[in-house]
Amino acid sequence: MRNDVSFRHLALCDALCSLTRQPVYLLCFALLITLVSCEEDKKPVQAQAYKGPIEEINNVKLLYSEAAQMRVKLTTARQLRYSNEDRKYPNEVFIDFYDPTGSQIVTTLRSDSGKYDKAKDLYTVMGHVVVVNKAKQEKLQTNLLNWNPNTRKVYTQERVVVSSQLTGEKLYGLGLDANQDFSHYSIRKPTGRFNIEGGI
Repeated sequence: MRNDVSFRHLALCDALCSLTRQPVYLLCFALLITLVSCEEDKKPVQAQAYKGPIEEINNVKLLYSEAAQMRVKLTTARQLRYSNEDRKYPNEVFIDFYDPTGSQIVTTLRSDSGKYDKAKDLYTVMGHVVVVNKAKQEKLQTNLLNWNPNTRKVYTQERVVVSSQLTGEKLYGLGLDANQDFSHYSIRKPTGRFNIEGGI
C-alpha cells in the first residue's frame, strides 16, 4: 500500500513538473519568435537624397556680355539653385536684349516664370510670354520660349502670334526660330493673312 502511494506521489510530481515546464517552453518559444520578428523589422532605412534647392537669391539681375559689350540682362524677384546647377525662377522674368553696341535695348521679353537647364545650357520661360521688338514695332506672344546663350538662338514649338503695331496685322503659326534680339525670325508653320508690303 505504501509503495502504491509512493508511486502515485511520484507520478503526480512528474505530472506537475511537466505542466510547469510546458508554459516555460511556450514562453521561450514565443520570446524567440518575437526576437526574430524584431530582427526582421530592423532593416536599415535608406535616407532619400534631398532634391530641393540649395540656395535662394532674391532680386536677381543676371548680365551677359560679349567682347565687353552688354548683350542680355535678366531680372527676376527670386532664383532657386539646385545641386546640379539648374535654376528655377518662380516669379515673373524680364529679359532685355541689347543692340550690337550694348548701349540700347532693342527687344524686351516678359514671362510668368522660367528655368535654366545647366546640362543643356538652356533658358526656358513659360506662361504668357510677350516679346516686343522696339525697332520693328512687333510683338510676339506664346506660352513657352527657349533661349540658348551659347548659340544666341531663340525657339519654340508652341503656338505663336506675331502682331505688327505698324500695320495692325497678325500672323499666327506653330513653332518659331529667331536670333536672340528678334531682329530676324521665321515661323515654322505660319497661318493667317498678312500684308507682304507691311514687312511682317
